[in-house]
Amino acid sequence: MPESGVDIDLFRRLEQVLHRPEVRSSHDAVSALLAEDFREFGRSGTIYDKATVLEALAQKAPAAASPLPVILDFAAQALAPDIVLVTYRSINHAHGDDPERSTLRSSIWQQVGGSWLMLFHQGTPVPPRA
Repeated sequence: MPESGVDIDLFRRLEQVLHRPEVRSSHDAVSALLAEDFREFGRSGTIYDKATVLEALAQKAPAAASPLPVILDFAAQALAPDIVLVTYRSINHAHGDDPERSTLRSSIWQQVGGSWLMLFHQGTPVPPRA
């Protein structure tokens, strides 16, 4: 680990894997990454818990081959030895009828039994950068 005590590449990979359609469509894969008491404030303003996220993803049709979001300004900061705050901007470029979307994201990861689990996530829509 770097001197800051945070393996930024690990947290970038953890965040990126949750954007992948093959992971999002797998109940077990998503469940293994979310803490039991997970909470999310979605970009829509909806508040989700783990069960709601898993149910919503199960009902969602598998995504067509759309590009993964671009991740910018990625940062990770230790809040405690077993808690890390991750912040970044994701940009989903226009695809088909979907317009470009830019979202500020923050996640709190907690190490539990040797594995990092997402405890909290928030997505805040913002205008794309000019």
